[in-house]
Amino acid sequence: MSPVPAPSITIDDNPTNALAHRIRAHLQALATRRLPITYREVAKEHLLLPPNTIHQVTEALEQIMAEDAAADRPFIAAMVISKWRDGLPAPGFFDCAARLGRFVGEATGPDSRVFHAAEFNAALALWAPPSDSRMSE
Repeated sequence: MSPVPAPSITIDDNPTNALAHRIRAHLQALATRRLPITYREVAKEHLLLPPNTIHQVTEALEQIMAEDAAADRPFIAAMVISKWRDGLPAPGFFDCAARLGRFVGEATGPDSRVFHAAEFNAALALWAPPSDSRMSE
């Protein structure tokens, strides 16, 4: 009897990959609003069930960040913030950005606010470029 080949794994076979794909599409669509969204709102929009709903979101966001870093794109995950951190993402966002070589500083320090604003604005510029509203001269 010959061995049975292992099934091939596609992005949708891995729950984190599938969730990351859905969250990225959601964030890209929301970019035109030019507003952040909370982790809890992302979990609710994607019908995630306990336990560990926020952990599921953060794992997917970290995967999205790795993809963005590999493609030299701004972190679209910067659109997701904690309702407890005055408009900033959770510390894990900054830890992941540091692991990916894009952030140096403390997740709770002043550098975090500057870094987040730059990533947030760059992601919006990429995914929701402003329409040309200038009048013809």
